[in-house]
Amino acid sequence: MPEVADCDEGTPLLRDDASSDDFQDEDYKSRWRSIRVMYFTMFLSSVGFTIVITSIWPYLQKIDDTANASFLGWVVAAYSLGQMVASPIFGVWSNYRPRREPLVCSIFINVSANIYYAYVYLPRTNNKFHMLISRAFVGFGAADISEESEETIDHVAVLTSNVLFFIVMFIFAVFETIATPLSMDMFAWTRKEAVLYNGIIICCIGFESILVFLVVKVASKRFGDRPVLLAGLAIIFCGFFILLPWGNHYPKIQWADLKNNSLVSQVSKATITSNSSLEPTGCPYEQTWCQYTPAIHLAQFISADILIGVGYPACNVMSYTLYSKILGPKPQGVYMGWLTASGSGARTLGPVFVSHVYTILGPRWAFSLICAMVVGAILLLSSVYHRLIAFSVRHGRTTE
Repeated sequence: MPEVADCDEGTPLLRDDASSDDFQDEDYKSRWRSIRVMYFTMFLSSVGFTIVITSIWPYLQKIDDTANASFLGWVVAAYSLGQMVASPIFGVWSNYRPRREPLVCSIFINVSANIYYAYVYLPRTNNKFHMLISRAFVGFGAADISEESEETIDHVAVLTSNVLFFIVMFIFAVFETIATPLSMDMFAWTRKEAVLYNGIIICCIGFESILVFLVVKVASKRFGDRPVLLAGLAIIFCGFFILLPWGNHYPKIQWADLKNNSLVSQVSKATITSNSSLEPTGCPYEQTWCQYTPAIHLAQFISADILIGVGYPACNVMSYTLYSKILGPKPQGVYMGWLTASGSGARTLGPVFVSHVYTILGPRWAFSLICAMVVGAILLLSSVYHRLIAFSVRHGRTTE
């Protein structure tokens, strides 16, 4: 029995040789077709998510003027909450039924929910709650499908990996949620400008991430997975530390427009909303911290984007890679479902956390707490560093 397991472990799923028979060649081609389909699917999913995340705050303000930044956190979190609930369900479903069934079901739910999201402006009332529900169903349909694992594993390493992945996803959820409101408050951008400029920034971060993935592949082979993960966390810490407000320059307060512009004071709120030239810009006076917290400069914002754009993809890919190696060569099952669930939980709590802390206390408190969380992740990784090793290394089949 051990000889069979070793043989299976040493047999690559995707060969480089052409010496097999026709059946094996066809199986090889079929696997690559499946992988390319999944690449394309993930590409479309990522494009759609990027479009939504950059425009969700202006869209929410447009369809329901009662929505505030705190509610934005719940809307963003709804996606991951739906994903967190659905991941174990689809994982168990795929264990007992053909994997095509839950896959088709998830795609159908995802498409239907996105159509619902596109038309949440139609109801006469409670539009923000329609958006909340639609995002939850989009997340439910985006859940990952996993299989059961039958190997004995190091549960401390598994738990630690889940916690680290939770922190990484929590931090990025905070970043992607707060980027648009932060830029509108600090740089007095209009809704249209915020969507455009943040879209350009995220596009650049996407290209940056491609380069990071290529570098990470080489770096992990030379230095190992754990050092790369540790370096990624350190870079993320630097990114959020740079975002901390400094100096004696303060953001433009939104009420100054209403106070100093006699034209605006004579027209109704509805007119202001419908006419983009009179759209109030700056930090809302309801956020009292705007009056005493220094502004974040555009150079700080761009620098933080660049650093987080390097640190996050490195941590993300290393988290998955390290976790899969810890689990072993067999089908990795529900454990992968739980990893997805932990990431979804982080993306549920992150937006809620940052929207409330940012609205009430401001960016200094929000980003200071994130920096403390990253330091905690670095300390946790360092404390269990020796246990985060591959399954084959732990069982003496290979050496590090």
